[in-house]
Amino acid sequence: MNEIVKKEVCCGCHACFNACSKGAITMEEDDKGFRYPKIDSKKCIDCGLCKRVCPVLKNKMSKNETKAYACYNLNEQERRDSSSGGIFILLAKEVLRRNGVVFGAAFDDNFVVKHIKITTEKDLIKLMGSKYVQSTIGTTYREVKDFLNKGVTVLYTGTPCQIEGLKSFLSKDYPQLYTQDIICHGVPSPKVWEKYKAYRIKKDKEIPTGISFRNKDQGWILFNMKFFYNQKTYCKNQTQDLFLRTFLRNICLRDSCYHCHFKKKSRISDITLADYWGVQHIHKDFFDNKGTSLVLVNSVKGKELFDAIRKQMVCIETNFEQALQYNSAMISSVKPDKNRDFFFEDLDKLEFDELAKKYVKRKSLFSRVVRKCRNVVRKAINKTSEKT
Repeated sequence: MNEIVKKEVCCGCHACFNACSKGAITMEEDDKGFRYPKIDSKKCIDCGLCKRVCPVLKNKMSKNETKAYACYNLNEQERRDSSSGGIFILLAKEVLRRNGVVFGAAFDDNFVVKHIKITTEKDLIKLMGSKYVQSTIGTTYREVKDFLNKGVTVLYTGTPCQIEGLKSFLSKDYPQLYTQDIICHGVPSPKVWEKYKAYRIKKDKEIPTGISFRNKDQGWILFNMKFFYNQKTYCKNQTQDLFLRTFLRNICLRDSCYHCHFKKKSRISDITLADYWGVQHIHKDFFDNKGTSLVLVNSVKGKELFDAIRKQMVCIETNFEQALQYNSAMISSVKPDKNRDFFFEDLDKLEFDELAKKYVKRKSLFSRVVRKCRNVVRKAINKTSEKT
């Protein structure tokens, strides 16, 4: 058996890797920097379990009566430290209060993105904030199963494909498992991130002490990439920073992201979190450019967990279909940039700034984006001021 699923649709969720008890599957990096399963024919016993747990092949469907909400955290600091409205930290703290464990994407010491578990509130900061790189799942699905079999409450967070991978791996429902996915734009290549990081360090002549993909010093809509150093910072918004430009041009995403199997209205996760883009058009009072979350409650368990944190946030029910008009990434995959193949061909040949200049640095396009973002903020804030 040479492959589990065709490479162009493999999402790299690690379900097959975690399921193989013979250690016949390893996750190998390809020339673009994405990991794919590789089967050792000498160890494989052809049991077919890897195919049975593959969420792409399973294509599990669910029918939910999803409830949608516009929300933000009442704790100003937690909201400021979050990418949008600061709801994840409330969910996580509630699970920790129940002596549970929380899994999510975090930076390691070298700012490589990996899924880890945390058991204390002081470590929650590691899981907060968006990380626009595909996270390595590792053996966390197995760890989740061990915790669940011991009766421990678990919150597992990730992209829709990672959540479906976990659920498929587990193959049965656990009452003490809560899952939370996101509305995902697509996952950039870890190799592209490493290339950018090396460029940033070389240019700034210092090793960063911290990195934020969604710093909100200039507000929520026009967010920044920020590198923290001992004596200085680097801070550019998404129309200026070369990595964010590359990401938003859809030139460095995984192959499967361009025809994602997991973009659908009815999710198997308990809760879906996202930025509530367009909230200024639907709920004007909720827009202050500090970040508002779109929260989709997909299950009875999700409702129970969401209700447990309601008093810690400002929250209003919103129209699901209306919210989707401004958050189409829930159901629609992005189109690949026409130069994507050439971009990856040049990835090992050019410095990152040369690569970006060649493929994504078009000032006229991004100046229009900047103007649009600023106009949105200005109009919304003016309308709020008129009311008060």
